[in-house]
Amino acid sequence: MQQLWHELETFLNTNNPEQLDDLNPPASSTQIHELEKLLGVTLPDDFKTCLMRHDGQRGGAEWLFEGYEFLSARKIGLEWSALRRLLDRGDLDEPLGKPDPAVRNAWWDPHWIPFAANGAGDNLCLDLAPTREGNHGQVISYSHEFPRRSVKAPDFSAWFKAFANRLCA
Repeated sequence: MQQLWHELETFLNTNNPEQLDDLNPPASSTQIHELEKLLGVTLPDDFKTCLMRHDGQRGGAEWLFEGYEFLSARKIGLEWSALRRLLDRGDLDEPLGKPDPAVRNAWWDPHWIPFAANGAGDNLCLDLAPTREGNHGQVISYSHEFPRRSVKAPDFSAWFKAFANRLCA
């Protein structure tokens, strides 16, 4: 993860310094612990390592993840809490179509941890409660409009590596 971040930072320094400057300093272990406490989960180590390099973006530049803002620990908590309130009110219990076999057949699940948001209600999430066909920590897409949830990568490291390789190629 550290090497991938180094390569990404080097690329951004040359090609998009505003985006590099928009990255927050590292999250503290206390911030990560408080986030895990709020979420009621233990975050995957590769994702914690990512937050300990950069705690998301400030939000003053183009979003880092191809149209998605890289969320800080604080914003992850806010995004997750908003979805949790909708779930608790019964607003997220519409029927779904045929699900991806690796992802729970739910509109939203509290074990889906948003780490990137497009500002329109769609997220990239860490799936910490996959089906038997899935992988703990797999990256999935969540849409507030469309019921299809799909796996983007088997874990955060694989997703981040593919993202960095696309951007830096």
